[in-house]
Amino acid sequence: MKPPFSVKQAFVFGIFLFIAWIHSAYAILPIEQLPAVNGAKAFLVQTKALPMVDIEVSIDAGDRYDPKGKSGLASMTAELMSYGVRGEQHGLSEAQIADEIADLGANIATSVSGERATLRIRSLSRKDLRDRAVQLAADMLSTPIYDAKILAREKQRSITGLLEAETKPDFVLERQFSKLIYGDYPLANSPSVKSIAAIEANDLVRFHKQFYRGERMIVSIVGDVSPVEANEVVHTLLKRIPPSGPAIPALPAFARSPVEPLADREVDIPFDSQQAHIAMGMTAITRNNPDFFPLLVGNYVLGGGGFVSRLMTEVREKRGLAYSVFSYFAPGKDVGIFQAGLQTKSDQASLALDVMSSTMAKFIEDGPTQSELLAAKANLINGYPLRIDNNRKLLDTVSSIVWNGLPLDTMETWTQQVNAVSLEQVNAAFQKYLAMDRMKIVVLGASK
Repeated sequence: MKPPFSVKQAFVFGIFLFIAWIHSAYAILPIEQLPAVNGAKAFLVQTKALPMVDIEVSIDAGDRYDPKGKSGLASMTAELMSYGVRGEQHGLSEAQIADEIADLGANIATSVSGERATLRIRSLSRKDLRDRAVQLAADMLSTPIYDAKILAREKQRSITGLLEAETKPDFVLERQFSKLIYGDYPLANSPSVKSIAAIEANDLVRFHKQFYRGERMIVSIVGDVSPVEANEVVHTLLKRIPPSGPAIPALPAFARSPVEPLADREVDIPFDSQQAHIAMGMTAITRNNPDFFPLLVGNYVLGGGGFVSRLMTEVREKRGLAYSVFSYFAPGKDVGIFQAGLQTKSDQASLALDVMSSTMAKFIEDGPTQSELLAAKANLINGYPLRIDNNRKLLDTVSSIVWNGLPLDTMETWTQQVNAVSLEQVNAAFQKYLAMDRMKIVVLGASK
């Protein structure tokens, strides 16, 4: 008797069921807004899949607020929060904090991006362990001790890391690309040996006092906690955070990349490397822009879809000029960029750049085909459940939604919005936001 399914059909059906299960387990979980605490917004996604809780505090205190001549201050301020605290009950040293985290089996970490600083907590949801982890994080967030000796050590470590990074082509390329693409916006400035050396302990104290306040914070919680327990978490985290403070000077406008002749848009950097590294891009959209989904779908066809993308076909498959070539949009709350890039042999840099440029120009002018559009939408929709298939990824998604001020039902409607994208929308969006005569170009290590 013939089985009802072939092995291949059974495998495909199994994958379908797995995706359906992931989707039902995560995508339909609602984001609940909790009561504000000290001016900070708070949000919860309750899931009992694991006895864990993941918490993020996002602070509007990113690299863009670094004072002139002291790039790296925002990152140093966040990093050193875990190197000593006064605490609500008693002070804790760097070693004591590390021991407490290890004893709890938890993870507490800070990071800083262009727009925001984040403090993340991952703990078992058992109340005694969770409460200790949250209290420790609250001490780090509200009463860090910026010890001058520890700062001196960390400055030296950062300087050593910078000197090493400056020997790596990717670092040099990205630093120059940021300088070009951000122009007069503060994110054009990257940390340097000089700027790190200029940071003093009082700078960290002032920066923390100025930016670490409730009105600039958002708390996102994902995991095995009830709304009542989540409220307790938020109150513990923020009870000693001031709700507001003096006005902070406005940042300069994030201006669109201007139309310029090629000679003014391209920078060639000599570098001793067998490979030439190329970056091309311009300013683009913020995440809440209504054209986000047309650009997302279109870019999957252009350079975001790996081996099925236009850039990969033209640069690698047809001409063998690079192992990998990519493009992406990186939209934030207030800024956004588009970037494409590749690595190739030094003596092929000019040809590779020409092929990448012509492929992008044609796509901006003509857009995708109907079959490319349908394939891109199918891949994005089918892959979406894997973006939220564990608590950490789910927290990433929730954090992005609330930071960027998106509707709280974004996870439920994401696939619908992708599916609704039309050819006309993709074409119009690419022609509106991208233009080859605005693209900044950095070529590092090309042979002459």
